[in-house]
Amino acid sequence: MIGTSDVAGYEDIRIWLNERCGIVFPDKKKDLLRHRLGRILTRFGFDDLNELAHHLMRGEALDLQLAVMHAASTHHTFFFREPQVLDFFRNRILPSLAERETIRIWSAAASTGDEAYTLAILAAEFFGRSQIAKRVAILGTDISEPVVKQAEAAVYNATHLEQVPKDVIRQYFSRVEVDQYKIADDIREVCTFRRMNIKSSPYPFSRMFPVIFCRNVLYYFDREHQVAILESLYDVTEPGGWLLTSVTEAVRDLGTRWQVVSSGVYRKPACP
Repeated sequence: MIGTSDVAGYEDIRIWLNERCGIVFPDKKKDLLRHRLGRILTRFGFDDLNELAHHLMRGEALDLQLAVMHAASTHHTFFFREPQVLDFFRNRILPSLAERETIRIWSAAASTGDEAYTLAILAAEFFGRSQIAKRVAILGTDISEPVVKQAEAAVYNATHLEQVPKDVIRQYFSRVEVDQYKIADDIREVCTFRRMNIKSSPYPFSRMFPVIFCRNVLYYFDREHQVAILESLYDVTEPGGWLLTSVTEAVRDLGTRWQVVSSGVYRKPACP
């Protein structure tokens, strides 16, 4: 049981998460963060949050740092989330890129890979499945090593597929166990996953992206970090390229260089 004598340790961890990851936990989410950190105490054998904070601040145990980052991050996601944004991608963005030989897409904060594989399926539907490996390359990144590994495994329980049409499941998934489904190999090969903190800029890309998805993550950061992330995303987007966020994230109110297209859809102006 987490006690009340570790207030200083809790505060040190909360500040560390904000400075290191940009993740904000206000007072109203104190119980949530404490509950998640309780799992770290059990795993590493610490007595309380003061001891956890002490080892965390020493900066020597990378496995501890990654475990705290993972515990603090929210990784609830599923396939075909927010159809409004996906419909824009399918009906407006993919046709605008149809003449390209290759299309690079970045799924930032990709969590367990549901979004990246959803985009690969939509691209396969648009270009034809036989063309997908030649035409599209999707990068998925997340700060959490465990979810990156899960994305690479490409195996999901049925709850992740509740929004997926049954004919799509039949075409692009195979059942491996009861309520466990695996992505088809040709779709899996389109997607590459890496661990990355989107708060750390400049981003390590030698080429820009025509399309970036960064959904359901910005509201975990304070306003300063939201603006910094959006500007960093802008810098690695091609002129005329697209940023797609969640429809619930108020990017238009943050005063960045992105031009508003519609709810959840933003564009970098093309070069004159």
